[in-house]
Amino acid sequence: MSGYQSAALVRNRYFDELSATPGLYWLGQNTNHIETHPAVREAMLRSIEAGEFNAYAPPLGFGALRAAIVADLGTPGAEALVTEGGVNALAMICRARCKPGTTLVTTDPTWKWPCLFARQQGANVIEIPIYDPACNYRLTPEALKANVDERTAIIYLVDPNNPLGIRYTREEIESFAAIARDCGALLVHDCTYRDFADGHTPALHVAPKGSVVSTSFSKWLGLAGLRIGALVAASDLFEELAQTSTSVLGASVIAQRAAQAGLSVKAEWMKKVRSTDRANKAMIQEAAAAIDGLAMPIMPSHGNFLVLETIAAGIRPEALVECYRRQGIMIRQGTYHTQRFGDRFVKISTSVPQPWVEKFCTLLPEMVAQARTLNDLPPQF
Repeated sequence: MSGYQSAALVRNRYFDELSATPGLYWLGQNTNHIETHPAVREAMLRSIEAGEFNAYAPPLGFGALRAAIVADLGTPGAEALVTEGGVNALAMICRARCKPGTTLVTTDPTWKWPCLFARQQGANVIEIPIYDPACNYRLTPEALKANVDERTAIIYLVDPNNPLGIRYTREEIESFAAIARDCGALLVHDCTYRDFADGHTPALHVAPKGSVVSTSFSKWLGLAGLRIGALVAASDLFEELAQTSTSVLGASVIAQRAAQAGLSVKAEWMKKVRSTDRANKAMIQEAAAAIDGLAMPIMPSHGNFLVLETIAAGIRPEALVECYRRQGIMIRQGTYHTQRFGDRFVKISTSVPQPWVEKFCTLLPEMVAQARTLNDLPPQF
């Protein structure tokens, strides 16, 4: 058809152009750009030099890495399945449990892709709004209970929440697990950002029989481009979920070697990463406070990112994103996360070199002024 443009190709072209931008500052995807730990770099180089990439990995992942993931999560007796990114683990879970006539219940905002996977399987998605100071920007047990019933296949909880950065308490996780148990749903606890949180409780600690945890090495270890994550569950549930795996030939050998090396130095590494992350958040908070109308509604953030509200400043989030893009800085508009609340905010990633954030802050007054005049915007994803 004349004039037709494939939405998939337009989206890919957007990210292809970002990737091809020399020296781009990635402040929008929660990726970790702090210089790689030497032990992780050496593990990858050793793997390459040994030609390990010529062979497939075990379908569930190397045994040593699987054991290290379980130990790191503090869930002895559980089983880990190494996947091609945390998103692959969530896709497996949705394939296993979602079908026509079922529901996946989550929050709004949430991480959008499991919602897509559930709909692909014919399930309905219920998103409970939490972008509200009245509920402290978090899901309450009362709100969850009002939205589940016998049709509920999955309760999907992103904790810390992306993009809000709130973290649930052990008592809240216990309440959610009890609600899931009562309605027969699987509690899926997406713990992608747990390493940036204080006092995080994986659901397996309180409900080992009725929950599954998904994890990722993209954010805390900086391996986003290597695509490695995992799901962790009790043995009987693990067997069920493993049947839906598409990683039948194993995840990247090089990525697995990097992940195992990262776990061995995690305490040292995360001390550095979290120190940088906290300093970056403080800089952004100070810069935003100096501009009328900008606000940071959720502090502290337990993720490696911040929500910066622009609505009171009369700025479209997409306009601010475009202004920064022209300066070689990527931030993310709220509509990536939520259609309902996306006109309120941009999200800024903070696990990055401090000079990146310094440039972001220096440019902020000028970018805000430009964004107020910008109406002609390209597609954003």
